[in-house]
Amino acid sequence: MRIFQTILAGLVVLFAAGAAIGQGRSDIDNLLTQLKVAPDEQVAALLERRIRDAWIKSGSPSVVLMLQRGMRELSAHDLDRALDAFDSALVLEPDYIEGYHRRAVARFEAGKYALALEDIQEALTREPRHFLVLQTLSRIAEARKDWKGALAAYKRCLDIDPKTPGGAERLAILQKKVTGEAL
Repeated sequence: MRIFQTILAGLVVLFAAGAAIGQGRSDIDNLLTQLKVAPDEQVAALLERRIRDAWIKSGSPSVVLMLQRGMRELSAHDLDRALDAFDSALVLEPDYIEGYHRRAVARFEAGKYALALEDIQEALTREPRHFLVLQTLSRIAEARKDWKGALAAYKRCLDIDPKTPGGAERLAILQKKVTGEAL
């Protein structure tokens, strides 16, 4: 449970200190600003997709190809091959946020929670507003029955993406799990 608190506490500092770098970064910053004030879940979903695509495309062409290969392998539930592809992407570009994110998902699905959390921390160090990484962090905490950690991570996600499709329902479920209420 402490690792989730440590990661989330570090996010507050990193978020406040983050600065936009380059045009791609500026585009993502603008999209994240729009996401925060999206009028409804449909608009939020469209913005989420554009942000996710921008994060994926922020790597070099070779790295993006490795990531896409890993994503295909992950979809096919070939976790070893997916992990190999994500590892290769990160060898080529060690600051590639989406490589850490996707490898965290693969490690989580493989039951390697500690390693998944290491990747989560790497991704959030580089982009503390990565709402998808925060959703993954929440899912990992939930799998570990750390309801407070799951709720804290999800609340942080909703701070960035308040209109997350299905977000209010998930928040209510997590709040009930924290308080021990029947679902």
